[in-house]
Formats: sequence, C-alpha cells, structure tokens
Amino acid sequence: MKSLPKDETPASRYDIDRQDLAELLSDQPGYRVDQVWDGLYTHAAEISDMTNLSKPLRQRLGEAMPTALTMAAESTSEDGATVKWLWDLHDGTQVETVLMHYRDRATVCVSTQAGCAMACGFCATGQAGFDRHLSVGEVVEQVIHGIRRAKPHRVSNVVLMGMGEPLANYPTSVAALRRFHQALGLSARHLTLSTVGLVPGIRRLAAEDLPITLAVSLHAGNDTLRNELVPINKRHPLDDLIDACIDYRESTKRRVSFEWALIDSVNDSDSDADELADLARRARAHVNLIPLNPTPGYPTVGSSPQRVAEFRDRLAAKGTNATVRKNRGTSIDAACGQLRANRAESTEPQPVTLSPRRI
Repeated sequence: MKSLPKDETPASRYDIDRQDLAELLSDQPGYRVDQVWDGLYTHAAEISDMTNLSKPLRQRLGEAMPTALTMAAESTSEDGATVKWLWDLHDGTQVETVLMHYRDRATVCVSTQAGCAMACGFCATGQAGFDRHLSVGEVVEQVIHGIRRAKPHRVSNVVLMGMGEPLANYPTSVAALRRFHQALGLSARHLTLSTVGLVPGIRRLAAEDLPITLAVSLHAGNDTLRNELVPINKRHPLDDLIDACIDYRESTKRRVSFEWALIDSVNDSDSDADELADLARRARAHVNLIPLNPTPGYPTVGSSPQRVAEFRDRLAAKGTNATVRKNRGTSIDAACGQLRANRAESTEPQPVTLSPRRI
C-alpha cells in the first residue's frame, strides 16, 4: 500500500475518492478497492469493522485515512426524534450536524462551513462569524455518522442547511452532493441545498447535472427589510434572486422552496404575507414557514402559534402553498450554531436589534 510522506497530513477518510483509494491499495488485489469503498459507503462501516480485510491492512488503512470528526457534544430530544452533534475538527474549529427522525424517513442536516460570513443577525452561526470552509470529507462524514445512528432506519434525505452558506463553498458542496448521490445512492430529489441567495452560485448550480431541490432563505419580501435581515441582499437584490430561482426551476425541473423564519412583529404582518405570496407565485415556489428558533444574540422572539396560523392562512387565500415546519429540538439547542455558541468559553455575542414593524 502506498505510504504518505512523513510531513504530509493524511486526507480524512471521506476526502479520498476511488482513484485515491486505488493508489493507497496499489499493492493489493484490485477487488480490495471495491471492498473498502463498499464498506465505507454502502455499509457506513468503521475500517476496524471491515472483517473481510486482514487486521494489518485495516490498521494501515486506518492510519492512512483518519476520521475528520471528533465528537465534542451530543444532545438528544426527549422523544429521541432529534439528535444534534457538535464536532471538533483537526484545527480546533467546530461544526454541527442534526439527525431528524420522521415516521417514514430520516434526514441529516449538515454543515458546509465552520461558521458563516453571511451575518444574518437572527442566526446563531451568523452571530459567531466565519472560521473556514469545510472539505468534502468533513461534510460527507457528517452524513455517515447520521446513517450509523439512524439504523435500523434508513437516511433517505440530506439537507445542506446547517452551519455556513453552501454556495460560498461551492466546489465542496457540489462534490459532497455528488458523493451522496453516487456513492450513498441517495436520489437527487432527496438532496436539498439551502442558500441565502448567492445569485451567481444559483445560476452555476442550475448548469450542473444534479437536479436537487433549492431552498432559498428569503425571510423578507422587500429589499429594505431583507437588507436588514439578510445583508447579502444588498449585493443580490430580490428581483435578481427571483429571476435566478425561475431559471433554476426551468433548467432543472425541480421545485424551489422559500424558507421564511417568522419573527414576531418583524416579518409576520399581513403586508409581509402579501409580498411573500407575490414572490412565490412569480417563482412558482413552495413556502416553508419556520417560527424563529431563539438564539442568545438575538432579542426578538418567533411569532406566536396564532400568528403563524394566520400568516399561513393569508398565504393560502392568495393561492400560495405553505407548510409550517415544526421547531424540532429547541430544548437541545437545535438552531444552527446554537450548540456551539452555548458551549463556547468566549463571551456572549453582542445582541442584534431590529426595529419591530406593526402588524
């Protein structure tokens, strides 16, 4: 088996592609590549558990292909339906992953960056700032842990909705999606990428042969409010964003969804609903309404259940399909970046204040 130079840091286990694996196993029979690849992806197995390999070979592979994630914390909801992990990476940065069990499926929500540079004030990750991009292996390994924990149930959906902006780490995000599709056998229709609206990235993604679902974190239906809630809107205003969403749908034949975190007296008025309905009709988009998860650095709370229902009903009256997403794992710091923020030893982030709007 190929040896690594002493001064070279080994690539993490899931950074290695089939060609890299073949080089590592160049002194082995050809079928070893299939055995190891199948063990890593089809069975989500630890190398030490691949008993079809000799013990010395397992040891050598383990040393050449180290894991990327070390668990720093784990939280599980009382009903066991939601599990959240905080991982330490090799350089001391941290990321989070969430496993969500549903009646008919399991979904893993993964991070693509350590931190985030998009600076959305209501998001715990945005409050903490940006550390670095993740590698393909660091993204893929999150799903592998989810697959192991979900057994005997099958992980059928993966969403790039964790820490970070996937389109700001475009090469890694797309490579990881292809690995989920090709190596793990997940349907592209069951893969979702969430973005705050990086228009060039959306247009680039539309040209990929990868018809995944695009979820756009909209949160406001006019540029004035969206500039405040989602600062990247100053660079990519709503008209440009909606045009890109329309082109994405036409190119991929896949539905676009708009994510809307309902914030009390900020973006939950009747006029907000009307603006959202107009944009959703224009883009033929489905709307997911999410009552805001509380975070330490953002003083405003999510909309009340009554207001959420009224907002949904107003959208429906205007012909817009909307689903209210249940907040899962609030008790286990399930908001993106919240577990890391609450575990951090540094001082609390400075609160971000927005001017409430009247309903």
